[in-house]
Amino acid sequence: MDKQAAALAAQLGEQLLARGETVATAESCTGGMIAAALTDIAGSSAWFGYGLVSYSNEAKQDLLGVQAATLAEHGAVSEAVVRQMAAGARERAAADWAVAVSGIAGPGGGSPAKPVGTVWLALAGPDGLSQAFVCQFAGDRAAVRQQTVLTALGRLLQLIEDSVLSA
Repeated sequence: MDKQAAALAAQLGEQLLARGETVATAESCTGGMIAAALTDIAGSSAWFGYGLVSYSNEAKQDLLGVQAATLAEHGAVSEAVVRQMAAGARERAAADWAVAVSGIAGPGGGSPAKPVGTVWLALAGPDGLSQAFVCQFAGDRAAVRQQTVLTALGRLLQLIEDSVLSA
């Protein structure tokens, strides 16, 4: 794991531990890399219990409760799908927080509407808190996946810290 991901994962763990909260992941294009970054932190079992890799559309439906109609209408790389992935991970894990990612890491699979490097991310938290956003990352497959991990960890950490300030 790179130093930046390790630092973000450690900070995230500290925040969750201090709050007595947990996080779950739902990953497609990163194939478990976010969960791996979290579990590289000693003691992470106190705040991380579920990491669901749902690479296929069937897995998104079976593991996370993503609706077939949502996949058919919007495609796997979409706001609607990552929101359902995050909600499904949070619910299935009984976690306070969840992060979900689905994207096109390349080198193939892109289209004019969704070029390689397009990644949708969603965050879900307590009291119906939900955010989704799209990123367009540059570079090869490894670079797109690594940027996705860093963005997911950083944005989740920011959301948790912001929720402390607004509480």
